[in-house]
Amino acid sequence: MSIDFRPAHVSDARDIARFFQLTSEGMADYIWSTLAAPGQALLDVGASRYAREQGDFSYKNCLMATFDGRVIGMMHSYALGERGDSPAEMDPVLAPYADMEIPNTLYISSLALDEAWRNQGLGVQFLRQAQQRADDAGLEGLCLIDYADNHGARRFYERHGFQVVKTCQIVAHPMLNVTGEAYLMHRPTHTRT
Repeated sequence: MSIDFRPAHVSDARDIARFFQLTSEGMADYIWSTLAAPGQALLDVGASRYAREQGDFSYKNCLMATFDGRVIGMMHSYALGERGDSPAEMDPVLAPYADMEIPNTLYISSLALDEAWRNQGLGVQFLRQAQQRADDAGLEGLCLIDYADNHGARRFYERHGFQVVKTCQIVAHPMLNVTGEAYLMHRPTHTRT
């Protein structure tokens, strides 16, 4: 069985959006709903967002896993710099996440696999690729946001050197599938998978 990891192509934008829907517990759909034209399907909004050539939320920041030419997984990540957003100026659902970042790290905003491909070591391979990207860019490790309700993901990340460094309270919204806390998790550069 040969799994290939490759940079995303613009033609992968719909798959990227689909994977964001799988991992974001409704947050991607919420964000896309604020950008949608009347009657526009949320998956179409997401696909348009990831078809962009520039910006953090571009297909160019995605790594795809394929088997027999079919996309089976995706990791989206980008380097975090200093941010200037003020929570008071932000959407109230997104505001708690405004300071849930670690500058000069590679932020993994989504790591997703089709269900049939989970628990086969592909997540670890994605983390190795992320670490290599962070090392090549001179960044100080990896970070991501996980939800307290997502025990399996948190155990996976903790087994691979991530620690919870900050928490925030999730603002309840009908489109979100989680409540409680969100965790900012960090793995310093010197930690390896």
